[in-house]
Amino acid sequence: MLRFLYTVAMYLATPVIVWRLAVRGIRYRGYFRRWRERFGRFPDPGLDGAIWVHAVSVGEVNAALPLIHALRRRYAPRPMVVTTVTPTGSERVRKLFGDEVFHVYLPYDLPRAVKRFLDRIRPALAVVMETEIWPNLFHQCGRRGIPLAVVNARLSERSLRGYRPIRALVSQALGNVALVAAQSHADARRYRALGADPARVQVSGNLKYDMPLPKGARQRGAELRTQWGEARPVWFAASTHEGEELAAFEAHLAVLARMPDALLLIAARHPERFRAVEHAARNLGFAVATHSAGDAALETQCLVIDGMGVMMRYFAACDLAFVAGSLVPVGGHNVLEPAALSKPVVVGPYTFNFEEITRTMIEAGGARKVISTQALGVAVQELLRDPKELVRMGAAAHAVCVRERGAVRRTMVMLGRIFARARYRRESAPVIAARR
Repeated sequence: MLRFLYTVAMYLATPVIVWRLAVRGIRYRGYFRRWRERFGRFPDPGLDGAIWVHAVSVGEVNAALPLIHALRRRYAPRPMVVTTVTPTGSERVRKLFGDEVFHVYLPYDLPRAVKRFLDRIRPALAVVMETEIWPNLFHQCGRRGIPLAVVNARLSERSLRGYRPIRALVSQALGNVALVAAQSHADARRYRALGADPARVQVSGNLKYDMPLPKGARQRGAELRTQWGEARPVWFAASTHEGEELAAFEAHLAVLARMPDALLLIAARHPERFRAVEHAARNLGFAVATHSAGDAALETQCLVIDGMGVMMRYFAACDLAFVAGSLVPVGGHNVLEPAALSKPVVVGPYTFNFEEITRTMIEAGGARKVISTQALGVAVQELLRDPKELVRMGAAAHAVCVRERGAVRRTMVMLGRIFARARYRRESAPVIAARR
């Protein structure tokens, strides 16, 4: 009954969902393309026994990258399917893998759409990244005997409270999950509180610690610094949301008052906002350049990163990274990307999406938390004027990354166990039926 009521609500909401898709498509054309896939309608690729990984967007795709490589090595020659929800996630999958994996959008959680999707990809193992819980999809996986794992699983206290009104429905969905591989003991505890079977919840660590550096990122970063002027102070406001660009610009004005040659790199989280950020920077009087137009010159005060898949080269090129989504209640973004390149990190007060990683980084001395726009400007000034502290914090941040690696190996062991049990059941079923 719970899932029936949820399904009715999903069907009633479908016109609103389609309208939202169309509105987003006006700002970012990627939402218009392949819209039929969102209802499970795409040509049958002729797969059977596929290994399927779902990663909602760019961050999850990047985190899943080492796991996908490990799954491809372990279960070759089985086909690999990777699904996303956002066009930016889709672009990232295609850039990383090309035609080596079958990519399609995950359909909306409508029964017929989900059935069509599973009928076409026919997975032998389903791996869902982080916090995606879809009652109809999970029910169909359970009904078909597809071993389903939620890996790199995270659940903040805020999300746990948000699930409270529908806890019974979510608990029912989690009953179809063979494995919850949690990032931390706190995440594992919250998943158990949400209704996951305690026997199926394990701690694997965070896959993001195992993310490989893109080839040539450090070299490209060094080339950019030569182009800009190696002695210039450079800081990066990465993955900003609405309201944070102004904070970054105000902080940069304070920095420029003390260090007139300083350079701000700024990258909005969503591509449809690139142009708005550029216009805002120009309206405030900054000398502005953009990534798409050929990067910064010596006189540039603000470089707008208006491209996808290029963040790491700019992390490599900066002295200091402010990881955004944390001055507004979004919950923060991945602090490990700059940390892996030995860059000090500054975050705002809202870091619940990466709570344990951020806390670990702060305790190790690789990151600093600020509580306001004014405090951001002060922190950036202090750090840019203290090269020794930048080096010390960068080394501490990198040491955390090195120390915490190993989640891919642990996750693969866990997935191997549930896959082996599922294969045993499938192979044994005809024998048992014959005996009966």
